[in-house]
Amino acid sequence: MLAIGIIPARYASTRLPGKPLVDLGGQSMIQRVVAQARQSSLSRVVVATDDARILEHVQGFGGEAVLTNPDHPSGTDRVRDAYEQLGVAADCIINIQGDEPFIHPAQIDALVQLFAVPPPPPLATLVKPVVSSEELFSPHLPKVVLDAQGNALYFSRHPLPYQRQHPETEWLQQHRYLRHIGLYAYRPDVLTAITQLPPSPLELAESLEQLRWLEAGYRIQTAETELETIGIDTPEDVERALQHLRGQ
Repeated sequence: MLAIGIIPARYASTRLPGKPLVDLGGQSMIQRVVAQARQSSLSRVVVATDDARILEHVQGFGGEAVLTNPDHPSGTDRVRDAYEQLGVAADCIINIQGDEPFIHPAQIDALVQLFAVPPPPPLATLVKPVVSSEELFSPHLPKVVLDAQGNALYFSRHPLPYQRQHPETEWLQQHRYLRHIGLYAYRPDVLTAITQLPPSPLELAESLEQLRWLEAGYRIQTAETELETIGIDTPEDVERALQHLRGQ
């Protein structure tokens, strides 16, 4: 099975300009993401960037990168652009966040394995159990509810389900909540189709792109992980990542 990992990496960032090139203990963030992805079962790992500085940097450390249209509205669009430039026929495409320098190879493999069993799902993503009230009520950590087969029913920045019969302090004791981990897998034909969909009402309300796909009728299968990752969005996150590296 041919599984390709594509890492969207934009230079512009409101809170952390040049984020992919930020130094984390002697390696750039994007270099660490590539290194982690290469330890998985992926056949190929490619960085999709809108900036020549990132392209040259990735090629400089021996990585593979392609230059994409700078006007793409989302990482999904950038992944499709890069895949089309590669000119290969993959069985699945994994969208790996470029600001996750500690992504676990096992998390990538969990999604690849879903596509190894016929029939492959149209789309797949990761979920993780919520372990604290801080996670549960944070609007920055989307939650997800699943059907009995592990397919996503809905994603929300609000805790779902609402525990009508219990105070919020008891919600975690009453229900097993799941949060969404933003690692996506697509069948190539589905990737092409979803990038042609217009923004949907639920997506605009929650600011969650995956709701567009659900509203359009696409099934999103999930795999569960217990592993934690550290996303980098702010200078404070960089310091937290450096502390993590010092503790390794």
